[in-house]
Amino acid sequence: MKRLFITACILCICFYSTAQNAHLIIPKPAFISYPHSSEPFVLANKQPIFYSANFEAQADYLKQAILKQTGIELEIRKSSDVKNRSTTGIYLILIATSNNSPEQYELNVNKQNIDIQFHDLRGLVNGIQSLLQLMPIGQFNVAKISPIHIEDQPRFAYRGMHLDVVRHIFPISYIKKYIDYLAFHKFNTFHWHLTDDQGWRIEMNAYPKLNSIGSFRNETLIGHFKDSPAQYDGTRYGGFYTKAEIKEIIQYASIRAITVIPEIDIPGHSRAAIAAYPELSTKPDTIWNVATTWGMYNRQNNVLAPKPATFRFLEKVFDEVVALFPSPYIHVGGDECSKIWWKQDPATQAFMKENGLKNETALQTYFIEFIAKYLQSKGKQTIGWHEINEGDLDTSTIVMNWGTEKQAIEAASKGFNVINTPGKPFYFDHYQSQDPKDSLAIHGYNPLEAVYNYNPIPTAIIQKGLSSKIIGGQANVWTEYMGNEKKVDYMIFPRMTALSETLWSAPEKKNYADFLKRLEQNAIPRYLFWNSSWFNEYKKWDLSKSPK
Repeated sequence: MKRLFITACILCICFYSTAQNAHLIIPKPAFISYPHSSEPFVLANKQPIFYSANFEAQADYLKQAILKQTGIELEIRKSSDVKNRSTTGIYLILIATSNNSPEQYELNVNKQNIDIQFHDLRGLVNGIQSLLQLMPIGQFNVAKISPIHIEDQPRFAYRGMHLDVVRHIFPISYIKKYIDYLAFHKFNTFHWHLTDDQGWRIEMNAYPKLNSIGSFRNETLIGHFKDSPAQYDGTRYGGFYTKAEIKEIIQYASIRAITVIPEIDIPGHSRAAIAAYPELSTKPDTIWNVATTWGMYNRQNNVLAPKPATFRFLEKVFDEVVALFPSPYIHVGGDECSKIWWKQDPATQAFMKENGLKNETALQTYFIEFIAKYLQSKGKQTIGWHEINEGDLDTSTIVMNWGTEKQAIEAASKGFNVINTPGKPFYFDHYQSQDPKDSLAIHGYNPLEAVYNYNPIPTAIIQKGLSSKIIGGQANVWTEYMGNEKKVDYMIFPRMTALSETLWSAPEKKNYADFLKRLEQNAIPRYLFWNSSWFNEYKKWDLSKSPK
């Protein structure tokens, strides 16, 4: 009954709405104050949104978002003097100062005007998200917005969400929806996992068999990969995103100030690549199939062999990736590289001897350094999972730590910048409950409370004076057991909402009980508005239910 009541409220058509409470904003702003005047700004049709040059796309984005959320249609107008607020409306004001913080914004609402003051594009988009949270959801003739002053900026420079589209692929419409989720929650990075053992999801011109062969697997696992015997559905599965579609996504994300970082996983997790081009493998005379199961580490051969053809392959693939993605970063994977296949291959051992590589870990580093230097020559910086730090790698590469505090300390101590994305609690493919009837997931238990309470800069790192090396955090969404959009939504919500505050708000500003109130009153109505699913037993399954 409660869900039906909330839905009815959201879908109501009213003549006017009451103001929303600024203290319900997620993630929690750094500073909120209330002006003496209590008279609201009354939002109505045909009011203007004034914007500075170069921000027309964001003005139109705000216009469309307000229309969709409230039914009120505004106009956008370019202005050479947006600081002159003589006309009632919304003003997007670029403030050029030398001492500003990245992504900072101010939001002011009074009876006459609304203004968002910002220093950069992301600051503007962040301010837009807070403004939208002050507006009601429904269909109205006018909407009242209470006077407010907000000053806000994020704690971390990197705030990301990952999505694996290899194990299961999702339509462009959902990728856009996912990016909208990120924008609402004030994330700034979308990590797009595009290649792996189970498929190659990006169009390639230089190596077309990556798509005709590597993008499709013969069947998909049913149940958990540890089940014995394994069962399969017998249905061919796959697909890939064309370059035109990827450009469409990048443009969509850029308007929302979201950086799209592609991941091309090497030198392990490459089964789809060697299925298409067996000559790149340690057994070039073998016919390989694109993987049909999960959990490949040390179970099936999925590594690239060190040979001239492989390095030419990498250069050409990354040439196409670099030309497509404007992101300053390219993710090269580097994780779970099964070294046993290199140990068993005489040609690989000969390559290692010729190049003075003392072991297979050094060979892994050789691969990462080769592509990192190549990307650097193209003006890109490399990101890799924490395993790239197993050897003596140049610290210009960024380490994305999915391991424990130990791996984060090790990377930071060596001088690497670290993006902290620990499996506990930032893997959203883990269970949200201990209910045996819950929807299938990988393993482990990462409840909402654990996500909210985690500090991306652990105490041990603070004590070692390495806090500055942690540049941000991210949650990862591996989709082995997420075959459709509703399942992805169910696994990310409400944990994504908690993560947004963990990465945005100062630790002293955080309060879990207060967050739960804002989640219920602000975020869950949004899930309904988006027609998204979510895990609704988050209060029942908390840290007290963790396995002993």
